[in-house]
Amino acid sequence: MDVVMPQLGETVREGTISAWRKQVGDPVGPDEPLFEVETDKVTVDVPAPAAGVLVEILVPVGERVEVGTRLAVIRVPGEAMFAMRGPGARVVTLSSARPTVPAMPVAIAEASPALDPPRTTGRITMPAIPTAIARAVGAELRLSPVVKRLIAEHHIDDPSVIPGTGAEGRITRDDVLAYVESRGAASGGGEPPAESLVPMSRIRQLTAEHMVRSLATSPHVLQAVEVDFHAVERLRGAAGEAFRAREGFSLSYLPFVARAVCQAIPEFPHVNASVRGDALVVHHRVHLGIAVDLDRQGLVVPVVKGAAGKTVRALAVEIHRLADRARRGQLAPDDLTEGTYTISNSGPFGTLITAPIIHQPQVAILSTDGVRKRPVVIERPAADGSAGGETSAGGETSAGGETSAGGETIDAIEIRPVGVLAQCFDHRAFDGAYSAAFLRRVREILEQANFEAELT
Repeated sequence: MDVVMPQLGETVREGTISAWRKQVGDPVGPDEPLFEVETDKVTVDVPAPAAGVLVEILVPVGERVEVGTRLAVIRVPGEAMFAMRGPGARVVTLSSARPTVPAMPVAIAEASPALDPPRTTGRITMPAIPTAIARAVGAELRLSPVVKRLIAEHHIDDPSVIPGTGAEGRITRDDVLAYVESRGAASGGGEPPAESLVPMSRIRQLTAEHMVRSLATSPHVLQAVEVDFHAVERLRGAAGEAFRAREGFSLSYLPFVARAVCQAIPEFPHVNASVRGDALVVHHRVHLGIAVDLDRQGLVVPVVKGAAGKTVRALAVEIHRLADRARRGQLAPDDLTEGTYTISNSGPFGTLITAPIIHQPQVAILSTDGVRKRPVVIERPAADGSAGGETSAGGETSAGGETSAGGETIDAIEIRPVGVLAQCFDHRAFDGAYSAAFLRRVREILEQANFEAELT
């Protein structure tokens, strides 16, 4: 049975084999991890498609291959394993009984004094690999592409001297850096170098390629609106403590923004679309991508499926779950597919405005930036005697005491939490007026924020 590179997402066309969990001759069980793949979206263990014995590995660790490429061969019970040529040739097959291989000819065995004594794995009897070679092969199999580059950069001749703290003793990027730092400390330091070369991780390289391709594909346009989050902040204050006690994390602004986007999209369906040739494919379900930072090593965009049917509370829980799984490296391939619109959240870092790059093949992406307290001019109903700049009971001051033309409202100044929502859109899909009207509708929903019933 051939093992092929699987499709790990609707836009994923290739991946890098970063580790083999089994070696030639090892028995494998159904759904047992067989190899690890890195893509621009996720690193994932791929299970064996069937039970049997791994008899051939066709693609080494570190090689980048396209979806559908043959990677390995598994011989399953009842399938021919190999044939011996010459007199007395026979075909060895696998069955439910323990598989065996023909014994090594005596002449060959006696002519191999340099080999360690043959060992029995309990499944297959085969000659052992010399100890030194085994150590080198084992170390090599534990090295991901980024680790190999770091080792080459720092001129480490023998990787086996680096203690591996990863799964099954794999050497990680942090292991190499820790070893280099300890080696520098042991040598007494010295004058620090003028510069250092930091190789891009595989996910960083693939993310960069995806971003460059997106900018070359879509004519990006940026628009932004300021949003008064006073109503949202009021809801967070009223429900925040109970929410944290129930869910185990704080209620942020992000799920409110996500809910407002989902409510506005039916009025502006072309923002929830993708370009296909000369046509616009409008998606009738909202699958909301949420960009997640991976400890500044790259980012992934897991997808909240069917986001339009979820409450603020349900969106908060699902976004938190996906972000947590992403940072633990536990996302499944299906978590990264079918996205129709994306939100990038830089707000926790206090940014003012961000121009995000569209996540292809989508046509729009929204950035939520930092929310800060600012003085805001608002309109209030005029009351008798309120003109003339008097201060209201709540501490607001009328701006010059002027009234509206109808004499029914006055301008007042309040300190409100204000943030910027910035949308980049593909100008092939729609124009600025359409995008601006969408942003205005999102702002209206957030400033009204009638979500009390959705937080319980």
